[in-house]
Amino acid sequence: MSEKTVRQKVPDSLDSLAKKVGSRIDELLSAEIARWSGLDPDLGEPLIFLKEMVLAGGKRLRPAFAYWAYVGAGGDPDQEEILDAGCALELLHAFAIIHDDIMDASLTRRGLVAIHKRFQDKHEGIPWTGESRRFGEGVAILLGDMAFVYADKMLVGAPIEAQNIFTELRLEVNIGQYLDLIGTANGKAQPRISKDQARRISLYKSGKYTVERPLHLGVALLGKLDQYQQRLSSYGIPLGEAFQLRDDLLGSFGDQTLTGKPVGEDLREGKPTVLAAIAIERAEGSAANFLKERFGAEDLSPEEISRFQEILTDTGAKKEVELLIDSLCSDAVDAIKKSGLSVAAVVELQELANFVGNRNL
Repeated sequence: MSEKTVRQKVPDSLDSLAKKVGSRIDELLSAEIARWSGLDPDLGEPLIFLKEMVLAGGKRLRPAFAYWAYVGAGGDPDQEEILDAGCALELLHAFAIIHDDIMDASLTRRGLVAIHKRFQDKHEGIPWTGESRRFGEGVAILLGDMAFVYADKMLVGAPIEAQNIFTELRLEVNIGQYLDLIGTANGKAQPRISKDQARRISLYKSGKYTVERPLHLGVALLGKLDQYQQRLSSYGIPLGEAFQLRDDLLGSFGDQTLTGKPVGEDLREGKPTVLAAIAIERAEGSAANFLKERFGAEDLSPEEISRFQEILTDTGAKKEVELLIDSLCSDAVDAIKKSGLSVAAVVELQELANFVGNRNL
């Protein structure tokens, strides 16, 4: 993938569902803004920022995986329960990325100033007493928690089996985030994180909650989890890992105008990615010394980011990850053909697998 590319076409069905989910979330959060602003005008602004961030972008992949599992297992595509479940997944994702931006000290998200930074800047501009950074992070934590509660609200009345899946999904994403924090903190230690450890982190940090669990949620709404769970996992686990591996490549080689985040953030943070693990294992001489000294340095210059890109390419790390993505997507496509879902759903899930494996945004 070249560093400068045109925006990849989103599958039509994904775009259509994304608009419905976005409209439903807009309706929910607009009502909440009006509700709480009526109590105190100061309560409107944070919810406005939350709504702006949620609606500013995002591929809505999680609702799409839930939707096609639901429809493919015999669910009515016009039922509100599957749209509400999709909204729950997106609001949970909002919780995760708001908190993730705090942990990673990220300044942008979806082309906007990150929420914690927006409130830090607000505090600095008035000015108020106290530390601006702590204020901004505190407000963002609360907003992430509110997104978490709104996610739960969207699943009120869902079958207990579906609620149990959603609980497992929430636990897994937090477990994965903790593994990511440990791996990042260990970035300067020896021995460095292995490729296998990095793959496990990528699976739990993002893979399972992006693909596998939304699929399970879709069939659980119909009371058909036992019938489809293993077959959907055979598709969801490899594709979920491929999703995160592609994210890692975009983090080091992507186009910021498409991804909405600065290129090289993972390198500045010393993220325990498979891409970095391979390069660190293979690099020799000056390249190895450069990785040892500068991987995880917050003050990386654009020239140093370019140097990292060269090393990731020259060591074969970039190529190996691309081949691994291709292999995982192929495994996922083979699995979904044997899932027992409807033909229409299988076709859509194959198209989503192709999009996930080759996306540039």
